Amino acid sequence: METRTPPDDALSELLRAVNVRSTVFCVSDLGAPWGFRVADSPVAKFHLVLDGAALLTVDGEPEPVTVLPGDLVVLAHGTGHVMQDRAGSRVRGLDRILATHPVDDAARMTYGGRGPRTSLLCGGFATGLLPPDLGGLLPRSFVVDGATTAIAHWIDPMYALLRGRRADGAPGAAAVFAKIADVFLTDALRHFLAGSEGVLAQARLAADDPPIAAAVRTLRARAEEPWTVASLARHTGMSRAAFASRFREVVGEPPMAYVARLRLSRGAGLLATSRRSVAQVARTVGYANEASFAKAFKRAYGQSPGAFRTASASARAANPR
Repeated sequence: METRTPPDDALSELLRAVNVRSTVFCVSDLGAPWGFRVADSPVAKFHLVLDGAALLTVDGEPEPVTVLPGDLVVLAHGTGHVMQDRAGSRVRGLDRILATHPVDDAARMTYGGRGPRTSLLCGGFATGLLPPDLGGLLPRSFVVDGATTAIAHWIDPMYALLRGRRADGAPGAAAVFAKIADVFLTDALRHFLAGSEGVLAQARLAADDPPIAAAVRTLRARAEEPWTVASLARHTGMSRAAFASRFREVVGEPPMAYVARLRLSRGAGLLATSRRSVAQVARTVGYANEASFAKAFKRAYGQSPGAFRTASASARAANPR
């Protein structure tokens, strides 16, 4: 399919503009069994696994995801979700838990039973600071594998800081953690967005045409759904033929080619930042099977998903932040 992409320096300039301002809510010290639910809200959220493990279930997503030490859960649109030690553990609303288990001066909240312990750094961040072209490209949720980025390097310093704050009783730990979180969140978002040149350019082309811009916004939010030209046309209130013609004129390619490009850019982000298998990535971004995803990915990126993942890891090793 025809590709319209900005120059490499334009993408680099946009990525350099990605800077996150975070707020740390608490360090959650959780003993199994435990489980909490975070309600859907406009505030972007994150959880960094410092120790132990957790099961993440995101509203509207079919499969729970196991997160391990060093993993970063990013919920860029504030989507509701559940974190628990295992499936079946009792889940309570996080607001109710915090009401009965308040956060101390070391930014620590303790909750749960006497079983194996999990530590999470939990917080939110301001997506309004992201360039407008970039914020909409982030999916509802993604998990960054700490082993594939520099995040793991921050775990030990944060633990040392937490131990020090416990020992001397000094307040302000949450503010210090937030400064550290700014760094690894920014790094994670840049890694995820690095494969998004084509869809960035096309979103700009659509911006001045309200019906087509609305379709592009919808696709960004729900790219994985089984869209057809007819269903997109109904969404904009246009006839199928008129919508297809206008979309191609404005964006530069047919609607379903754009859907494929958007799905593949998200697939590239997941390959670069997560440990999900190629089959899992394929399902997450809306492909029925690994083979169809791999074929489309190689056509768009010039290499297989596995080769892309390896190249991304090599590039990070050669250019650590």
